[in-house]
Amino acid sequence: MTDAKTHYLEGLKHFGQNRHEEALACYERALAAQPAWTDVLNAKATAQSKLGQHEAAVATIHEAIAVNPDDAFFYTSLSIFLQRLGKIPEAETAAAKARMINWKEELKKNPNAPPPEGGFKVIQ
Repeated sequence: MTDAKTHYLEGLKHFGQNRHEEALACYERALAAQPAWTDVLNAKATAQSKLGQHEAAVATIHEAIAVNPDDAFFYTSLSIFLQRLGKIPEAETAAAKARMINWKEELKKNPNAPPPEGGFKVIQ
């Protein structure tokens, strides 16, 4: 098992035990070994948010989005972190982006797929 994976799995264990500071430290070590690992970036952002570090969580999830801009889950996470900051319009925009990505994936399998419930409305 690689060092990055070992640290990541250790971080998940700590996170599951609500030991978010320890989890965050493990995720940092995993990222030191493998910087662009999006699963770890998402886990790090989630731990940061659990610790009340919402601005840091937003910055970290943006790192994951930069690596994989077509991952709807990252936009869903971004929406949650923005909501926790009270940035509702920005959160709605991120949620709409997640719905759009999911719909595009569904269209690949089912060209007649209807738009998602709620559409793509974004608060302006």
